Amino acid sequence: MATKKPDTHETLRLALELLRRIPRQSKVSAGELHRQLAAAGFERDERSIQRLLKSLSEQFDIERDDSSLPYGYRWKAQSHSLMVPTLNSQESLLLMLAEQQLQPLLPPSVMQAMDGFFRQARANLAPHQNTKLEKQWLKKIRVVSEMQPLLPPKLTAGVLDAVSAALYANHWLDVDYTNQRDEQKKHRVMPLGLAQQGPRLYLVCQFEGYDNQRILALHRLKKATDTNLSFERPDFDLAEYEDDGNLAVGNGKRIHLVFEIDKPPGRHLLESPLSKDQTVEERPNSYLISATVAQTLLLERWLNSFGGRIRDIRKITIEPHTS
Repeated sequence: MATKKPDTHETLRLALELLRRIPRQSKVSAGELHRQLAAAGFERDERSIQRLLKSLSEQFDIERDDSSLPYGYRWKAQSHSLMVPTLNSQESLLLMLAEQQLQPLLPPSVMQAMDGFFRQARANLAPHQNTKLEKQWLKKIRVVSEMQPLLPPKLTAGVLDAVSAALYANHWLDVDYTNQRDEQKKHRVMPLGLAQQGPRLYLVCQFEGYDNQRILALHRLKKATDTNLSFERPDFDLAEYEDDGNLAVGNGKRIHLVFEIDKPPGRHLLESPLSKDQTVEERPNSYLISATVAQTLLLERWLNSFGGRIRDIRKITIEPHTS
């Protein structure tokens, strides 16, 4: 019995799926695309995929590297990739804001996969488009730092890509870094979390052979290599790690903090409390504040920033519960 020939509609769907899966930066082979499409429910043999890729590379700005087997495919550098015409102005605005804020925290592979959407969002909000209000919104909002703005430190090329890839896939990471004493170290680490603090990025990890967490500044990594060796991720929650004050340069201890502060600088604590259990006693010219907080270097800097307007500071260490 003859094999049923795929109809035009199915071939079109397959072509669109192929166009959507071809990357811009790295290259992908017909075999890899065949596996991706099979997982998505498209039953085609690899030879059919190869023929369709050859046709698409002749019709679109797709580069086919036939210098060696297997052939590699990617969008050319200045191509428009596969645009998404269904994005409306509001969706385009949201994507542009997401690109600005999330770029340092998303794996490069995810950013590359989203590149077509970001490009379409920028095109939708281009000057010639009738999206005046959406374009104005980008000039009406800003995330403002409470600290002195600093330029981000330069990262060694390839470091963020390797760290993000290993973190995403739960792979061991080989790092070559310089500590604060300018000593060069090489270690294999288990990446557990990536945190942005102001302009800096930090990797929370465990060194091979140890069970405690350490923090490495990404700009101090001279080299990072994804080993592609998997590990079983431990029960680690980055949010809880931050709540314990570790990302704010702390010792993991919590304290009961009590202090008196003049009313003008202390009024903001009535609006933005230090903790959920904060209490406030109003006095004629001041407030008596008490709260449970993590003991960190950032806390010390914050207290010192008030100078003589804050006084009678007491810090009572809270002992951890033992079973």
